[in-house]
Amino acid sequence: MTAEVNAPATHTPGRVLVTGGASGLGAAVVDAVLKAGGTPVVLDRDISSVSAVKAFEVDVSDRAAVEAAVKEAAESLGGLEAVVTAAGIDRCGKLADVEATEWEKVIGVNLMGTVSVVRAALPYLKASHGRVVTVASTLGKRAVADATAYCASKFGVVGFSHALAAETGGEIGVTTMIPGGMKTRFFDDRTEQYKPQDDSRLNDPANTAQAILFALSQPTGCEVREMLICHEEEGSWP
Repeated sequence: MTAEVNAPATHTPGRVLVTGGASGLGAAVVDAVLKAGGTPVVLDRDISSVSAVKAFEVDVSDRAAVEAAVKEAAESLGGLEAVVTAAGIDRCGKLADVEATEWEKVIGVNLMGTVSVVRAALPYLKASHGRVVTVASTLGKRAVADATAYCASKFGVVGFSHALAAETGGEIGVTTMIPGGMKTRFFDDRTEQYKPQDDSRLNDPANTAQAILFALSQPTGCEVREMLICHEEEGSWP
């Protein structure tokens, strides 16, 4: 007779706030949460395409607006179990060629937006012993030319997330998700020289969404602190 080994129970996603949830990776996360039986709520600057879930229009670089939107979103659901910070932008070009206001906007959305959302959500996450998944990038591990704003923002997200995990251990879970390039509309507003010339090496955002769901579904006491996920021929890693 063989002994049965019971695997530890995993959590369902619960109530999950997703920034950038109207498109790209964020939309893929919303879909994955719904399919897993969770309740997503979206924060995005354009929510016109969102119909299946609650959504709040907000620019995540506006701290005061973020604080109000997170409070309204959390209270509309009666709390939060998780936050996924998928909102992100880029402005490619040499430092001298990118307007200072545009450069700073990348920091404002990608880094400060992440911080503002997490800060506003902390009371709800601590109440539920919930989780944060911050979305960094392989360019938060490896720098490239003509991407000073994006690299600075994503290196910042990595540092912020690691420090937050150290600060909040035992209170909330913090995962730093590090995706490679994905097949989304993220590259649409770039000039041709900065667009991927071969999209066959871009990952499906649904794959990254499933990785995020895996981190959110860990049993109590177990945390995925960092995960790098990319296409098998990803060019920006290692």
